[in-house]
Amino acid sequence: MKLFVDSARAQDWQLPPGCPRIAGATTNPTLVRRAGLDVSLPSYQGLLDAAAKAGLGALMLQLPRPDLHEAKAWMDALQNQAHRLGAHAPALTIKLPCHPDWAALMQAVRARGLPLLVTGVANPVQLLWAQQQGAHYVAPYLGRLQADGRDVWALVRACVALQAQGTDLLAASIASAEVLTGLIAAGAAAATLKSELLASLAHDPLTDAAMAQFAQDSETRP
Repeated sequence: MKLFVDSARAQDWQLPPGCPRIAGATTNPTLVRRAGLDVSLPSYQGLLDAAAKAGLGALMLQLPRPDLHEAKAWMDALQNQAHRLGAHAPALTIKLPCHPDWAALMQAVRARGLPLLVTGVANPVQLLWAQQQGAHYVAPYLGRLQADGRDVWALVRACVALQAQGTDLLAASIASAEVLTGLIAAGAAAATLKSELLASLAHDPLTDAAMAQFAQDSETRP
């Protein structure tokens, strides 16, 4: 499974020892605001530069508005910037909401050869529609679905079933070790997590207790 850090703050992309290597970072306008940035093309260009400097393999950026003219200009600028960065450039994926208002932008993303992530998928009809739009990733917000009383794991299984057809599941905003474990067991291709959760799971009290016992039992005794 690929893991992506859910943050627009470059400091969150560096994780402590014991964490698996992340595939990249994923952002949206809310995360950009939380990082103290404007939701603007210069901010997105700054994130692309920061991701290249940090050595990230991938960066997922969500366009803020269903304005086709603006979206084309932003994508052209970002692709040109990635070209200038050369081998250091992270792979760029464009995120768009799962809504018909964004269909024209989805076509524009595909026309530029950029991977498309359709976010906010909440039911099977949306899942199939996103697949037909050429989504490389679909991203249901599992926490929101659980809070609404939905059968999260039925949707996860449906998403996993479509992975063989080229649309991968990117389970969004995972908030617990239990949910991450379930996604790994289900065969999800990818997930996004906060850096704090990843760092907290790099060590475990049970592991630490066992190590302490081993150390005690390994002491040389007279």
